[in-house]
Amino acid sequence: MNTYPFILSLFLLFACSQKPIENSVEQQPTGAEDNKIVKVELQTILDSAHVSGSILIYNQKDDEYYSNDFEWAQKGFLPASTFKICNSIIALETGVVENDSTMFIWNGVERNMDIWEQDLIFRDAFHFSCVPCYQDIARQIGVERMNEYLKKFEYGNMKVDSSSIDLFWLEGESKISQYQQIDFLKRFYNKELPISDRTFTIMKRLMLLAEKEEFKISGKTGWSIRNGNNNGWFIGYLEKGSEVYFFATNITPDQEFDLSLFPVIRKDISMKALQLLKIIE
Repeated sequence: MNTYPFILSLFLLFACSQKPIENSVEQQPTGAEDNKIVKVELQTILDSAHVSGSILIYNQKDDEYYSNDFEWAQKGFLPASTFKICNSIIALETGVVENDSTMFIWNGVERNMDIWEQDLIFRDAFHFSCVPCYQDIARQIGVERMNEYLKKFEYGNMKVDSSSIDLFWLEGESKISQYQQIDFLKRFYNKELPISDRTFTIMKRLMLLAEKEEFKISGKTGWSIRNGNNNGWFIGYLEKGSEVYFFATNITPDQEFDLSLFPVIRKDISMKALQLLKIIE
């Protein structure tokens, strides 16, 4: 059964319906490295969506970063559900989860989302962003092993102890920046993380969101609320032939924003940015 038609439809919609913006304006930020290129049109995408934040895209072939706001891209935010990538890797490496078909049995307790109130295989738990499933995974991994792997993976600045083991990516002082997100994804993709080939293969399959003739896109969204402030992520990578582009979008909604659109807008913005850079049509 295809459980992800809405994901495929979303990416096909924006890949087919939007036209690239011509005459792209490029500026080098003062005092920045030569591989950081400000694309002012990216800010227009955010303004039109009534959100603040940053889009960061890395072209691995040319070793170039593109963004509307490199300062924002260096700020740290809670990773929210983007941590499910790292959490999944650790779960597989420790044997807490056997593979992407491992079953999580629902105990019948009411959950925040109806879609979580069912037995879920690991792959569906990832794509449905099942918080209770991943909280159980984190508790089974435990504080000691979690910190061991976070240090080994050089994953952001996580604050993990016995009181926060099943919440640290959603609440508290844990932080990761857009640069760190891309760095982690780059090291994963290029097989530079100290993980098994088996885990790598399972994770590549797990993270795939959409596949077309021209490209494949993989990643994860995230949404956290701290002190009443919403913060959203969409991170991942796009494979196009022999080229790969890594991206990390981080946004906060403006006051007039309709929060019911927040789950979709993170992906919408990222796809429009990839079109603007003519990475996809």
